Amino acid sequence: MSIGLGVRARDRVTGFAGFVTGHANYLSGCAQALLAPKVGADGTFRDGQWFDQQRLEVLPGEAIVLDNGETPGPDKAAPKR
Repeated sequence: MSIGLGVRARDRVTGFAGFVTGHANYLSGCAQALLAPKVGADGTFRDGQWFDQQRLEVLPGEAIVLDNGETPGPDKAAPKR
C-alpha cells in the first residue's frame, strides 16, 4: 500500500495528523510516510513524524500538488536515523 504525496492522513494509533510530504521504503520491507502537521495556533512550526503506512488512514479532502518543474528539491536535509 502506498499513500500518495500531498494527501492528508492520520495515524490510527496516536491520532497524529498531517499532510504526507515524504516516503521511505526500507530493504527490510518497512514502508513509511512523513506526516507534516499544520502550524500551531500561535503560528509556530511543529515537527513532522514518520509512521508505518499500514497504520495510516487517508482523510477526506483534496491533495496538495506543487509544481516543482523549475526548482525541484527538498526544503530540508534528509532525515537521519
